[in-house]
Amino acid sequence: MFTIIKNRIEQGYRTTGYPKTPINLYHRFRGRPEINRECDLNVVRQCAAICPQSAVLADERKIDLGRCTFCGRCENVAEGAFVRFSNNFELGCASREGLVSDGHLPDLADHAKGHFRRLFGRSLQLRQVSAAGCNACEADTNVLNTPFFDLARFGIDFVASPRHADGIHVTGPISKNMRAALLATYEAVPSPKVVIASGACAISGGPFFDSPEVSKGLDSLLPVDLYIPGCPPHPLSTLHALLGFFT
Repeated sequence: MFTIIKNRIEQGYRTTGYPKTPINLYHRFRGRPEINRECDLNVVRQCAAICPQSAVLADERKIDLGRCTFCGRCENVAEGAFVRFSNNFELGCASREGLVSDGHLPDLADHAKGHFRRLFGRSLQLRQVSAAGCNACEADTNVLNTPFFDLARFGIDFVASPRHADGIHVTGPISKNMRAALLATYEAVPSPKVVIASGACAISGGPFFDSPEVSKGLDSLLPVDLYIPGCPPHPLSTLHALLGFFT
């Protein structure tokens, strides 16, 4: 016991001060894109042609962040004349349409459903559903429970049973084999309940978007309240989205 106390004193306070204290991510992190709306259309079409996710909408000069895996290939075309990825990890959005972006996203607080705040107050319990994911989104979600992020200090927890939850947090492309389990979990959550689509796979099918073995996105099966883009979403992207929408 004395050794544990000694180690705790030596380590000091490790929890981040975010959101009260701004946090800067490593410069190689790819976050919210900065898009040049005046870019030559031929350059934009080159970006669209090499995008493995068909996420670049050339004629609209926009990027579908629900499909984007932030691979950065489009950033390498014409030295980033059309798009550059910033370090801004604030990517959460309350609508699927809002993710089709020209570099800007709707303010999450303005689109949050106020009745959720009134119902859940400062307490939100979520059941994580890994619907055939690769475990990247799941791993970066688990990180939120470490001392550095300490998700529980905001009254947000992941619980073992959907019957103890206020909603579901879904990752993965939702394969045919996971569809029934996902829907059963959703039905087990007491109403009113929230649904969160986390990661490109849950939002649009991800790299498997044209496969008949997966869904076209969680919102094709259930009403989605919050979308968190990324492949996987950075833990801070998830934290920002949850805080902005629910607290």
